[in-house]
Amino acid sequence: MENIRKTKQIVRGMRASDGDGVQLTRIIGSPYLNVLDPFLLLDAFGSDKPQDYIGGFPPHPHRGFETVTYMMAGKMRHKDSVGNEGVIESGGIQWMSAGKGIIHSEMPEQEDGLLAGFQLWVNLPAEHKMMQPNYQEHPSSDISVESTHEGISIKVIAGNTVQGTKGIIENPFVDPTYWDVNLKQGKTLNEVLPKDHNAFVYVIEGAIIVGSEEIQGNSEKLESGQLAVLTQGENVQFTAASDSRFLLIAGRPLNEPIERAGPFVMNTKAEIQQAFHDYQSGQFA
Repeated sequence: MENIRKTKQIVRGMRASDGDGVQLTRIIGSPYLNVLDPFLLLDAFGSDKPQDYIGGFPPHPHRGFETVTYMMAGKMRHKDSVGNEGVIESGGIQWMSAGKGIIHSEMPEQEDGLLAGFQLWVNLPAEHKMMQPNYQEHPSSDISVESTHEGISIKVIAGNTVQGTKGIIENPFVDPTYWDVNLKQGKTLNEVLPKDHNAFVYVIEGAIIVGSEEIQGNSEKLESGQLAVLTQGENVQFTAASDSRFLLIAGRPLNEPIERAGPFVMNTKAEIQQAFHDYQSGQFA
């Protein structure tokens, strides 16, 4: 295949604490990788020690972007200021568009055991930052999985595979790809992404070769806990150096100014100031 994406930048996350003392690794939104348009933040959390997660994320506001919570293990209960409530269980996805403003909480629905997952922040375009808040929430059983006898499995949360497996998330703003991929050692995944989308891969377990080993200078090994920003191109190729699991995420860049302050992401400083004013005066949903 021609035009196979390769690694542009490799980063590891940094240890951080958020919410009420939840221990996590910040991978995007750190000094090493501040933003990858349209992606603003990627946090990985995972611990079987209750003291690392039991405080959860008490009520807090958001405006101007989307939060994506993907649970790998355990359960997280969410509530918001307009009466929505539910539990995100292992393998489930919640794609929340905060829009013009919402106050919500995410609290562990367990007192012990393993709690693990990811939270991704996805920017909204200027014309939709003040949209009505919206949820897309689905259990693992609703999400299509494409498997082959060759030891390749793709859980297609968003986007479409070459074989036609379609993700359950609808998002016309950045047309995202969000896949959870399992590869057996020695197996190779060849797929296609929109060539102008920014993309990254994050290794959860094992190690993979990113790019084609047949093209000089194209391939690089990526290990557990590492994220690789990929170059532009239509084709991607990943080969498992060991039994591996990784996220492949891509989206159309918005190419708009970004002003962010805590839980608000807008286009101008004036809009950020307005967000704080609206929240403090009780105008959020």
